[in-house]
Amino acid sequence: MTIKPLTALYPYQQEAYDKLKRLKVGALYMEMGTGKTRVTLELISLRLRREKIRQVLWFCPCSVRENLAQDIVVHCGELPECIKIVGTESIAGSDRVYLECLDYVADGQTMLVVDESNMIKNHRAKRTERICEISKKCTYKMILNGTPVSRNEADLFAQWYILDPEILGYKSYYSFAANHLEYWTVKLPSGIEVKTDKVKNVLHIPYLTEKIALYTYQIKKSETGVALPEKRYHTEYFDLTADQALLYTQTRDDYLMAFVDETDDTAIYKMFTALAHVSSGRIVTSAPVERMQTADIFEDIEKNPRIKALGKVLDNIGNEKAIIFAKYQQEADEIAELIRRRGGTPAQYIGKIPYKKRIESIQAFRGGTQYLIANKACGAYGLNLQFCHNIVFYDNDFDFATRAQAEDRIHRIGQDQVCHIYDICGNGTLDEFILNNLQKKENMVAAFKRYIQEMKNKKVKGKKFVDRETAKSA
Repeated sequence: MTIKPLTALYPYQQEAYDKLKRLKVGALYMEMGTGKTRVTLELISLRLRREKIRQVLWFCPCSVRENLAQDIVVHCGELPECIKIVGTESIAGSDRVYLECLDYVADGQTMLVVDESNMIKNHRAKRTERICEISKKCTYKMILNGTPVSRNEADLFAQWYILDPEILGYKSYYSFAANHLEYWTVKLPSGIEVKTDKVKNVLHIPYLTEKIALYTYQIKKSETGVALPEKRYHTEYFDLTADQALLYTQTRDDYLMAFVDETDDTAIYKMFTALAHVSSGRIVTSAPVERMQTADIFEDIEKNPRIKALGKVLDNIGNEKAIIFAKYQQEADEIAELIRRRGGTPAQYIGKIPYKKRIESIQAFRGGTQYLIANKACGAYGLNLQFCHNIVFYDNDFDFATRAQAEDRIHRIGQDQVCHIYDICGNGTLDEFILNNLQKKENMVAAFKRYIQEMKNKKVKGKKFVDRETAKSA
């Protein structure tokens, strides 16, 4: 069987194809919206025609399987029978799926494609181990991702081991780590220093870059030469209520005191999460060292200042479609309730919703539904939603990479209108700090550690405490 893509290659896509067509393995590190799928289909077509392969096993995140299939249909007119799409998460969660994939590649004539390959960067993860086993049966292999690394160069090992262990030159992660990774250490009360599993520095990066260069094509949207409409950023500010502001200060000080000697990522994340809850309208009812519990501050969601700010943004958007990103399920539910009160019918693309329901939500959004409520864990990857040109970030988090990917759902090839990006931001809260760092593209965890240290260095005078049971606003 052969396939013949119907859409023409852009010049930079032709360049990617020309570089990788003579290689059995390769990596397309192409920024979101630049057409990794289209280049991959051209390479598949070539290898089918030359009878180097007879079929393709294509791994991608479960949340984007349907979108990938639709993308292939756009380029090929149909979903070719020779392409089997499997959710990356499924390979770890189902022995049946894993065995089926092993059987599928058993004859050695299957090309392996690992899409969003950052999902297999953890060498100890079950999905990584199983895809490694499958890859041993495949001669032609591709990894696709927006960027080579999302955290640090340690991400490279598992992805390139799947392609070919000989490229980096290490047959195990431990030999790779011994030559390239320096870990943080902690000092025990006894004075003994113990090495942790957190990477402090990556060594000899030029060596790694040189090793993968021959097999890699990398490009950013700004380098494609394809003109995309501009992105315009808007920020809708709001003030916390008086009681909410007092709770915010108290929560911050409680966590600073509880973690006075800790600046690890876990302590930072707990403090960040607690402050985010308060600024979004929930009181933290548990102690800092306990599992976090929250309760609503506002009995009516429309008295929540953040929800009010969202209402103003929606008024500005008018009758146009919009994607609204929220971090927490309760926020998504409150946003959906606000939309219903305004006479709309929202669609949700949230992790707790079954896969089939999420696909129905996307179909509804492509149709008459005006709003899609999503979280970045699902909605930031793989979706092509160029028919929409408004995104609202109800709140933000540390992760610049997923923020950029979320924006790229609409700002990609095929978009022909100016894209409007709205941020809702609480005055005097962590929101301002996060937005500032997102604009600078700083490392959020490192910046937040500085923020915490600044707070610790300040003497808290006249600290007021509020009875958490009576602090709810009417």
